[in-house]
Amino acid sequence: MHETLVVALGGNAITLPGEMGTIPQQFAHTAETLEHLLPLFRSDLRLAITHGNGPQIGNILVRVEEGERRVPSLPLDTCVADSQGGMGYMIQQLATALFRREGIRRDVVCVITQVLVDEADPDFANPTKPIGSFFSAEEMARLCREKPHWKMREVEAGRFRRVVPSPRPLDVLEKEAVSQLAASGTVVIACGGGGIPVAWRDGKLKGVEAVIDKDRASSLLATQIQAHKLVIVTSVEQVAIRFRKPNQRWLRVVSVEEAQAYLEAGEFPPGSMGPKMEAAIGFLTQGGEECIITSTESVAQALGGKAGTHILAPRGPRRFPFSEPEV
Repeated sequence: MHETLVVALGGNAITLPGEMGTIPQQFAHTAETLEHLLPLFRSDLRLAITHGNGPQIGNILVRVEEGERRVPSLPLDTCVADSQGGMGYMIQQLATALFRREGIRRDVVCVITQVLVDEADPDFANPTKPIGSFFSAEEMARLCREKPHWKMREVEAGRFRRVVPSPRPLDVLEKEAVSQLAASGTVVIACGGGGIPVAWRDGKLKGVEAVIDKDRASSLLATQIQAHKLVIVTSVEQVAIRFRKPNQRWLRVVSVEEAQAYLEAGEFPPGSMGPKMEAAIGFLTQGGEECIITSTESVAQALGGKAGTHILAPRGPRRFPFSEPEV
């Protein structure tokens, strides 16, 4: 059976912490990431790849803010769309060259993806997602006068950022196209940056000033295209409980019930592993078979059962049908 996988790339797969995130740097790190995924591309797996856009959307917003005196400002949904197109082009170009080098007979396409949200979502009343530049108290006071529609929050002592809504994703509008392309063997890049947030207003589809969590959107996409597995790629090879404490324990295989209990006990903070665990639980309770959380370097080994944290659905034994080809 040809299994369908959604692989959700974290920010470190494209831009490393502390870097400026130049285009050459992004291309270099993305090329490294695709090399790690090469065993997947060589297999008969049906693949959809999602990715974050945190540093990139921040840079786009800086350009918008610096240029707004000379050119029209861009709404946030258009900024997300711009990041989808630019980053999708980068992944697509590098993957096409990789496939040609390795003799892999696959196409790769980027689908500009809209994700439906509800404008009555509680996060619109209480925005939680920091985006864009850091500002001092003096800069924040000026911005509050110049941009009264912005909401600002102190994220570190004396440092402020704009916060925007991060509503729960309800529907990936291009899910059928993604599913059909993946079924044909095409590697599909979708839901970049969590997807472009849109809502229905008076019978028309409109962009929304918000951003969507990439892991939540990836979980929804995986559910809607009936993927067998969701692979969440992050900076660590395995998930731990009691993280950075003397009694820290790495998790190898856990049930979805155990993962839920750990989440409710506060083992996975909202700002780090929490959203990934929520995404995993959501996928598994909606029919997914397995969610794997691991590092970029360990994806292929994790799919062979040799690395990563494996969160299992409440039915049946675990299966590791994927193995790396002989070199």
